[in-house]
Order: sequence, then C-alpha cells, then structure tokens
Amino acid sequence: MATNRFHRYAAMAALVLFAAIFIMPFVWMLSTSFKHETRIFPPPGEYPQWIPRIDATDAQGRPLVWHRGQSAVDLGADEKGMHRLLENGREISVAAADIARRERIRFYWENYTRAFQMMDFFQNLRNTLYICLMATLGTVLSSSLVAYGFARIPWRGRDALFVVVLASMMLPYQVTLIPLFAVYSKLGWVGSFKPLIVPYFFGVPFYIFLLRQFFKGIPEDLSAAARIDGCTEFGIYARIILPLSKPALATTVLFQFLFQWGDFLNPLIYLQDDRQYTLAIALQQFQSQHESAWGPLMAMSTVITLPVILLFFLAQRTFIQGITMSGLKG
Repeated sequence: MATNRFHRYAAMAALVLFAAIFIMPFVWMLSTSFKHETRIFPPPGEYPQWIPRIDATDAQGRPLVWHRGQSAVDLGADEKGMHRLLENGREISVAAADIARRERIRFYWENYTRAFQMMDFFQNLRNTLYICLMATLGTVLSSSLVAYGFARIPWRGRDALFVVVLASMMLPYQVTLIPLFAVYSKLGWVGSFKPLIVPYFFGVPFYIFLLRQFFKGIPEDLSAAARIDGCTEFGIYARIILPLSKPALATTVLFQFLFQWGDFLNPLIYLQDDRQYTLAIALQQFQSQHESAWGPLMAMSTVITLPVILLFFLAQRTFIQGITMSGLKG
C-alpha cells in the first residue's frame, strides 16, 4: 500500500513538473505583456522578472532606493559617481554599490491599448472566425457522412477504399501544395477564402478515421430497429448516430477549430489582401512592422492565445472522452 502511494505521488509530482515546464513559455509571454519596455530585457547581471515591476518614486517623481535597510530618496550622482541620498531628513553621500533600487508591482496595461491601436484586430478576428466556423462546419458534416458510410453501411470495396483514405494521410502537405495552388488558381479562388473553406466540405481523412472508429462502437441493434421501423439510412445517421456521437463530434470540432485558428501557411499562400488576413498572418505582419515593440507584441499574442486555451479547458472533458472512446472502439 505504501509503495503504491509513493508511486502515485511520484507520478503526480512528475506530471506537475512537466506541466510547469510546458506552461512556462505562456506565463513568460503573459508577464512580458504587462511590462514596461525598459523592464522586458533585464540589465546585465540581473535575473528576469516574472512579476512586472517598475522603479518606485516619491510624490515628486524622484527614485526611491534602499540604503542599509532604510528607504531613501536618490537625488542623483555627483561628478565622482557618489549618490546623494535624502534619508530621514538629512542628505548623505554614498557609493552606488551601497544602494539598491526600490521597486513596486506595476501592470503596464498600456501595452494592450497600444497593441489594439497598432493592429486592426477586430477585422482580423472576423476573418479568422469566419474561416474557422465554416471550415469546422464543413469538416463535421462531410467527415461524419463519409465515416458513417465506412462504419455502418456494408458495400463492396469498402475496406479497400478506407485504406486508400488512410494512405492519403501519409502524403506530406508539401507534396500537394503546388498542385492544389495550381488548381485553385485556375478556378480563380486565389485571393479569396474559398481555398481555406471549400476543401473541408469534402472530408478530412483524419476525422473520417476518428469518427468511423466511434461509429463502429455504437450497437448495430439500434440501426436494425430503426430500419424495421422504416427509417432511411440518412435518418439513422441524423437521428441516432449523430446524437450518440457527441464526444467524437466535439473532438472533431475542437481539433479543427484549433487548427484553423493557428493556421499560418494556408492563409499566407492564398490570401493577398490585407483586409482578408487572419490573426496568425496579422500577428506576423505586426512583428515585422514593429520589431522593437515587444510589450504590445506579447500583449497581442496573449489576446490571440487566450481564447484557444479557454476553449480547450472548457471542452477538455468531452475532448478526452471522445479521444478515449474512439481509440478503444473498433
């Protein structure tokens, strides 16, 4: 019993450690988004600040320092490099090594204000949401229909064609990139949202596989009873299979939405107008135009990342259930 408890605690400690390591970049980005530009990069010899701070000042804006545990006002340095301090009502002169800056916590919200002023966020957000929602809708509708055909309807050559569908997942995206661009260019779709939406209405191999595995775990007796009652195959698909497949459908929605939200390459290739740019493209453009504006850049990166994190945490139970059941059924 004691050994099992030790192993459980050791596993939990390891998971917490790895979780902290993985979350550290996001925490650093969030911390940087609240820092003043002068505090983003620490001076030589100082450690990076995780909690945003600025130099403390008095009512007259003069810097405050610590000297031998006492708070003092720094009146500046003389020609010899000695600092004149106002401590307990008297002025003294001390070496720079004998004083330390006083700091106070300060969240620099101005980074977020500047970020929204420097980037057309809401236009880019509308474009991103439109592409995400339409592509996700097309993926769910088409992939679930194809998966139903592979899982619930017997027909000659079904398994062989399913192997072909799975084999298409092995093709690197770079192999099909140029042919697809040539096709979309001939159709006149380049420069529009169509190449980013229409293909998803014809099925996605990974989600076809995922949903097929889940559909095969639903008892065949339900479909047989519905056929006896005169229900069509589409009726069985819409009234029985889909309502019982909410975890797998939610997993498909979450995966596809997250992919579209962070997709950079496809919008970069097919979109040509700045007014059509998604958040991923706009953020890259923001970085290239404002290389030194690290505070606003981290603020906008945080704004773009937070919805994805919140969506995952809100749907994680359904997501994990869908992945588990799809992997076990077959």
